[in-house]
Amino acid sequence: MDVVVIGSNMMDLLSHIPRLPKMGETLIGDSFHLGFGGKGANQAVMAARLGAKVGMVTKVGDDIFGKMTYDNFSKFGISTEYIFTEENMSSGVAPIFVDKNGDNMIVIIPGANLALAVDEVQMASQMIQSAKLVVSQLEIEEESIIAGFKIARKANVLTILNPAPAKPISSELINLTDLLIPNETEAELLTNIEVNGVQGAEEAAKKLMEQGAKKVLLTLGKDGAFLYEDKKKTYFQAVKVDAVDTTGAGDAFIGSLSYGMAKGMSLSSAVRFANEAAALSVTKIGTQTSFPTLDEVMALHKSRS
Repeated sequence: MDVVVIGSNMMDLLSHIPRLPKMGETLIGDSFHLGFGGKGANQAVMAARLGAKVGMVTKVGDDIFGKMTYDNFSKFGISTEYIFTEENMSSGVAPIFVDKNGDNMIVIIPGANLALAVDEVQMASQMIQSAKLVVSQLEIEEESIIAGFKIARKANVLTILNPAPAKPISSELINLTDLLIPNETEAELLTNIEVNGVQGAEEAAKKLMEQGAKKVLLTLGKDGAFLYEDKKKTYFQAVKVDAVDTTGAGDAFIGSLSYGMAKGMSLSSAVRFANEAAALSVTKIGTQTSFPTLDEVMALHKSRS
């Protein structure tokens, strides 16, 4: 494997609306789309769409959404050997609302994702040990992430943690993380340091390193990204595009970054590559349906060069 993702899957229930509603207000929306999502699944699909060999460790419910999710992974060539099913439980769903400016509001109902157990992750040991890197997020139980990262660490496999959605995490998990990739909100929650664009990014990154992270990459949305490694800081400008829908842009970034690193790019080169892939993703409606191909990313890179 190039990349193994230990994480979530969701069915995205995507509504396009004129604006975000006020409390208690009913709005008439413009359109509705049913799509595949979940941070884990999105990042796996992005890496696979670019050409990486990807394995997924996740859990679905015994409902129609679970079967659809399984088939979607298969369509992208992602290994389904360790996709488990929880009986009498729903699959994860994510109602998403996107306004005319491309801003979004998301509610996550994890369902079977939270039933992914430590022993099930351990069943995937051989696949994890074979990977070039292992990626996880916070839409599954932390103990299951720790189990996977312990297997990876023992096999000298690089671990990447996207601490999203924002919530506190243990020092054990941070210490098992080689590359920590929070956004501004997540970095603020983990450090109690205000991060507003580049302002505060270095201070927050240093504190995360003090907490045990080996390298820190802060994603700053329209302000780009900030990398702190080996006491060296690097700022990466965002790629300017006309955004249509920002849903899944962060997952596109991490999935394409994982692809780049698995294929031998330096971390800095992989960040630049991921910036371009994420920029392309916001020019289309949807989550996984908006993810670019390798040819599209390379075409953008060539035009910018």
